[in-house]
Amino acid sequence: MLDQNLFINDYEETKRRLARKKVPGDQVEEIRKAIFDRKKFVGEVDGLRAEINEKSKQVGVFFQQGKKDEAENLKSAVPKLKEVLDVKEEELKKIDEKRTQLLLRVPNLPDDGCPDGFSEDCNIVLRMEGYDKSDYEGKVFKPHWEIGQELGIFDPERAAKLSGGMFALLKGDGARLHRALIQFALSINSERNEEILPPHFVRPDMMMGTGTLPKFEADAYRLRDDDLWAIPTGEVPLTNLHAGEILSVEELPKRYMAYTVCFRREAGSAGKDTRGMQRLHEFHKVELVRLCSPEMVKNEFELLVSDAERPLKMLGLPYRVLDLCGGDVTFASTRVHDLEVYSPGTQSWLEVSSIGIFSDFQTRRGNSRFRRSDKDKPEFLHSLNGSGLAAPRVWAAVVEHGYQPDGSIRIPEVLVPFMGGQTEIRSS
Repeated sequence: MLDQNLFINDYEETKRRLARKKVPGDQVEEIRKAIFDRKKFVGEVDGLRAEINEKSKQVGVFFQQGKKDEAENLKSAVPKLKEVLDVKEEELKKIDEKRTQLLLRVPNLPDDGCPDGFSEDCNIVLRMEGYDKSDYEGKVFKPHWEIGQELGIFDPERAAKLSGGMFALLKGDGARLHRALIQFALSINSERNEEILPPHFVRPDMMMGTGTLPKFEADAYRLRDDDLWAIPTGEVPLTNLHAGEILSVEELPKRYMAYTVCFRREAGSAGKDTRGMQRLHEFHKVELVRLCSPEMVKNEFELLVSDAERPLKMLGLPYRVLDLCGGDVTFASTRVHDLEVYSPGTQSWLEVSSIGIFSDFQTRRGNSRFRRSDKDKPEFLHSLNGSGLAAPRVWAAVVEHGYQPDGSIRIPEVLVPFMGGQTEIRSS
């Protein structure tokens, strides 16, 4: 959530920056009006309360002075003022709720360092690692779902029988490879990050804290009988670990990682790149989250990008780093670098990590703060996150790049210890 003072004290600049995320000017104006309406009603309510308190005190003074008639007249006026106050307070609640809902639906301000533009075509490729176009020209590569079915390690028919579309079922060495990727990612990130095993279902205010609700309610899964939501990523519980708390600056930065199952309905994605492991309703991922002071953000962002790149380098997968344009960065983020691995079987780039800076947008919602010293007022923490390893798409890339002419899959050397010494996958 943005600081409402931005709409009062820095209105034109806020309007300009939000326009880079396609937020129309009339929506920004509506928020500003709701803020001023609330201020007006707060003033009226506070004035009425003060008047009632003053008149109540004056009644007592008149009685003490023996001015009974004046006291009774004044006393009779107080209930009427309380009735007016009750009406004003009810109106204030409605106005405050409208203001809150408007603020919850406005995105974070994009950083001025983001490239201009409103679509993925405007994103800038910062660098490519391990990719040479000539390695793929004139050659035919099988997609991972064909390879997986040939080797009996990927079974989309049974996945569909069990759960419908956009779910996966891995078998034997396919499941073992998936598990090895998760263990590998946790292992190489263990030195810098504290591992957390969080709940996979959270209260709605936790989803609201990261910006998932109310904006992306249609893409989330909710339990039928409990007011709990399935997490779309480990970002939700990790970012909210210190919700409502005040940390000391000496405790910062907080660096967390978690392996979780993630659930996303992705209502608008049906039919788009849904074959194989490309886009799933349920997927496994290692998430990295940082909570820090504003001064630490630049360094933590660089570290996060480096941490997210490292498994791709170690696995020998070609990938590229994108700097997302202002109109393509996510709702809650102010700056995003995406990592995309090349999939020769689909002849496309698959996003495997989105490393974002969120300023105090999420922590303001969750009221996560820190204090520089005992004399200083608490400030909101700043949050960052990124995927340490998104298992399904990395699994797909490992399978496609490791596919050999004899029909086997070569296991990347760094995964061999996590595969119990196994160096290849063959048809059973």
